[in-house]
Amino acid sequence: MSIFATAMGPDFERLHPMMRKRFGVSVAGGQACIGRGVMDEVWHGPSWTLPFLRLGSWRNILVPVQGRDIPFMIENYPYVDSLGRETVSFNRTFEVPPRRARFDAQMVLDPGRNQVVDFLGTHQHLATPLSFEVTPEGGLTIRSHDQVFQEGPLRFRFPDQLTGQAVLHERYDESIERFRIEVSVSNRRFGRLAGYRGTFTCTWPAIGDEGVPASVKPRREDPRL
Repeated sequence: MSIFATAMGPDFERLHPMMRKRFGVSVAGGQACIGRGVMDEVWHGPSWTLPFLRLGSWRNILVPVQGRDIPFMIENYPYVDSLGRETVSFNRTFEVPPRRARFDAQMVLDPGRNQVVDFLGTHQHLATPLSFEVTPEGGLTIRSHDQVFQEGPLRFRFPDQLTGQAVLHERYDESIERFRIEVSVSNRRFGRLAGYRGTFTCTWPAIGDEGVPASVKPRREDPRL
């Protein structure tokens, strides 16, 4: 059973079969989910948000780019991290000439709260619990909540006025046989900060004895959930 199926309980069975397949990847299942497609639009807020976005891009936490028809890839690899936790990578790459922008995340199940925690960036400096809601058409809405900064002995919760809440809507569109995704990050006081929307298809490659690529793993793993 995947970490998402465990956290969602009976609601997981209400997802569209292709959504269950996509969010059903697990170590026991031995498959990854690789999505490739095009983002119709990648956007960010007013110019004053750029310094904030560029700071986040230093550790692959935010994507300070915008444009249309941008090639996109998402790599969901299930693996057991160095702390013994089953983890699913959510590494997103946007091909924006002349450079590549990447947003890294690893999702881990907190068994104490039966909740998925999203670790953001190459060094897991930010952690946020997630909530899941199944939509009437069998899609999924994922919302982030309190953001905690973690580095060495330092650990603190960001005030609401300094955080961005992410809302992800994803569903499988049978009419085009593709997944549709829309993500928006906003602040309660300052409004919309960044986001993207588009479509993609998925493949489910087997994970061999060599394990998952080192490139999808963070450079540092934090034990605190």
